[in-house]
Amino acid sequence: MDTKEKNSAFATAALPDSSPSLEQRWRKAVLTWYEYNKRELPWRNTKDPYRIWISEIILQQTRVAQGHDYYLRFIRRFPDVCSLAEASEDEVLQMWQGLGYYSRARNLHTAAQQIAQMGKFPNTYSEVRKLKGIGDYTAAAICSIAYEQPHAVVDGNVYRVLSRYFGIDVPIDTTKGKKVFAQIASQMMDPNHPATYNQAIMDFGALQCTPASPSCDICPLASGCHARQHSSQTTYPIKTQKTKITERYLVYLYLKHGENIYLHRRGKGDIWQGLYEPFILEFDHAPDDTETWQHPSLCSIIPHSTIQPVLKGLKHQLTHRRLYADCYIVQLHESVDIDGYFQIKETDRPQYAVPRLVSLMYEKIDGIILSCQP
Repeated sequence: MDTKEKNSAFATAALPDSSPSLEQRWRKAVLTWYEYNKRELPWRNTKDPYRIWISEIILQQTRVAQGHDYYLRFIRRFPDVCSLAEASEDEVLQMWQGLGYYSRARNLHTAAQQIAQMGKFPNTYSEVRKLKGIGDYTAAAICSIAYEQPHAVVDGNVYRVLSRYFGIDVPIDTTKGKKVFAQIASQMMDPNHPATYNQAIMDFGALQCTPASPSCDICPLASGCHARQHSSQTTYPIKTQKTKITERYLVYLYLKHGENIYLHRRGKGDIWQGLYEPFILEFDHAPDDTETWQHPSLCSIIPHSTIQPVLKGLKHQLTHRRLYADCYIVQLHESVDIDGYFQIKETDRPQYAVPRLVSLMYEKIDGIILSCQP
């Protein structure tokens, strides 16, 4: 089978005539590469499904370099599933602070409680897949790495490697695409060494077949790679949907009264569910000072306060949203009751998990407060 025929065959869902020798050469190349290039990571020194699960959830939407330290801290605080299940959601969110995508932390907490009720971590793909927040990829990773079960992982790295090598023009964000790639990944996986192979192919995509400037000149799969032969590396993988970005404009007032500050907890149905933040106003456009300070909710606050600007127009990017934030320190001359907000001692602020945007504002606020001290 020549390269063109091979790529055409693998671009269909059936894959009827693939050569076993191709699979063997592929596996040998990937596993040999991994032997010499694998990353030394703490979660690779265990078969504990709990720790493998924690690492996989942390690494979703997170760079390995950042996830490494979070994993170690998380495991120190929650060394087993029972300790995680028994913790409060506030504490779990606090340990997660800075990683973003906080639904991951809430789902971890819920799933830990599910597992605690079962009495042990499930050991079949179907049961693992039922846990809150676990999809096909994570279930395959846990079952293959912890239990040596032959389930192929398909993450962003695997999509990229397979689509480039076989020249697959089926979009990865379609039902057909997910089916095609799942079949190809399963066929190319080494069923005798699923744990090692799955970690190898993910590292291969992360380190060798990178999104930008892949190391094609020294790639062990280069001779059969469609993208390499057609100089089309940047074409793959193909997506059909573009992320629509919406803009939101936030104004934060860091309300202080004596040694206390005001906070509230964000509710369900929006970004940062369950996290804390100072007093906030939101607009659908960039507000001018008049719009901000004449906002109806400030009627009982502004006449009794001193205002100091902290920052203006701070840009913060989320997956589907672009946020612009202004922030002011507002020193209240007398205590006021604000619906939905409560007071805490400012020194207790670290006990309340906040989104990254608020953390950045806290750094600015602390710098201003420190500079004003005699």
